[in-house]
Amino acid sequence: MVEMLFKLSSRQFDQTARAYSADLYRYAYWLCRDRFVAEELVQETFARAWKNWDSLEDLAAVKSWLITILRNEHARLYERKQLDYTDEDPQDLDLPSAAQTGAHLELEQFVEALPPTYREPLLLQVLGGYSCSEIAQMLDTTEGAIMTRLTRARQAMRADLEAHEATRGAL
Repeated sequence: MVEMLFKLSSRQFDQTARAYSADLYRYAYWLCRDRFVAEELVQETFARAWKNWDSLEDLAAVKSWLITILRNEHARLYERKQLDYTDEDPQDLDLPSAAQTGAHLELEQFVEALPPTYREPLLLQVLGGYSCSEIAQMLDTTEGAIMTRLTRARQAMRADLEAHEATRGAL
């Protein structure tokens, strides 16, 4: 009986990992901007989730539970962060071309200019596809607060874009 429950639990976890690993990776990448660190964060998230899988009460809330674990892992990463130094020559780095990064860079700058309290809910909604209630649960706040933050984030990005377009048009 115990073996059958373990197989069922293991199967559910495997299905969950397959279903949400891409979403978790996208969110982790937006948090840290490094694909290797993002992969490590997702891996640590699933390791912690597996250890605590039996404590999950509602399978319908598994995605928000995983996001919460990922956010906590990201915070832990910077608690123990030590600066890495390298002696590599900048000429040896494989950098993307300007054409590849031009359009994305402007959008990233607009998003990065947002305060974290506005940026995080916006990214969770746009990249993660979460509803306001799910985001509120993940960030431990009210749904009304999330709707306000999302509205203000969009307004700020719109104002920045209009100012940028006006500056570009004046040139």
